[in-house]
Amino acid sequence: MRHFGCIVKYAALFLLLTAALGACKGSDTPAKAEKKESKNRPKLVQVSVMTVQPCPIRDILILPGETEPWMDVTVAADIAGRVEWVGIKEGSVVKKGELMAKIEVSALKAALDKAEASAKLAEEVYRRRKKLFERRIVTQENLDRSKTEKTVAYGNLKQARVEYQRGFVRAPITGLVNHLYVDRGEFVNRGQAMVNLVNVDKLKVNVDVPELDVKYLKVGQIAGVRVDAFPGRDMLGTISFVSFKADPATKTFLVRVLIDNPNHEVRAGMIARVAFLRRVIPDAISVPLFALADKGGERLVFVEKDGVVQARTVSLGVIEGDRIQITKGLNPGDHLIVAGQNKVEEGMRVKVR
Repeated sequence: MRHFGCIVKYAALFLLLTAALGACKGSDTPAKAEKKESKNRPKLVQVSVMTVQPCPIRDILILPGETEPWMDVTVAADIAGRVEWVGIKEGSVVKKGELMAKIEVSALKAALDKAEASAKLAEEVYRRRKKLFERRIVTQENLDRSKTEKTVAYGNLKQARVEYQRGFVRAPITGLVNHLYVDRGEFVNRGQAMVNLVNVDKLKVNVDVPELDVKYLKVGQIAGVRVDAFPGRDMLGTISFVSFKADPATKTFLVRVLIDNPNHEVRAGMIARVAFLRRVIPDAISVPLFALADKGGERLVFVEKDGVVQARTVSLGVIEGDRIQITKGLNPGDHLIVAGQNKVEEGMRVKVR
């Protein structure tokens, strides 16, 4: 009986120790509990911010245009006849006044020689009759008739000289032979195109400007030009003309920009992009374009204040390069989120890097 009591006593002690050990195993120390709580807490999103400050921004208008030769002249035949000589070829350079072709020069020279001989004869006849009149051998009527014949002969000579010069086709400008329309031996009519000359030392860039923007442009204003065929190459031009009348179909105004083209690399008819400076906004609030977020068509930016995210609906203004003006919704001194903005929402707590 005494032995049985000892067994019960030891059995109760064993159960008590087992329960105590189980309790110790299932509970955490304060340090472990804090560590576990920290592990279960949501991790803060890390963001980068920039302080919004007013700075100048340029309102730049970029429009497409097309290049055109500085001078473009089509030379036509001044008389009808056969082309006797052609002294140029396509692509050659001609100077102003240079002889390019001859039309019926042989026949015109014969007519000129005849007119010169007739004028010389009429001059001689008049001189002789004047002497006879002074000696009272011929009447005043004979002298007047001789004088008239002399006047007519000199008039015919002058006309023959003009016609003879018309047979020589000369360059009216200095430029390049862009196209030659006739060959030697070909018959041409008066007014028929013979040669197309272009001067591309300079080029005109024609741009159609909307009516709301043309008020910002003036003759002499500098404009930036970039030709699509030469990407990355920027040129400066000057506005040479602003139309006073809108195109009735498009309601746009023609603006011409003149650019230098000394090496003739840019050709007429190429597509160009022209940048016009409309105005400079001195104290604009602007942000990088990538800082904007689009939420269902609404433009937003995210601002950090005391570790909490604020979503701001903004109104947009002009764009310059990779920056855009904010006209409403953002103030100087705000901490704009510029990195991590795609991971945050209104009211979220964040950590600033």
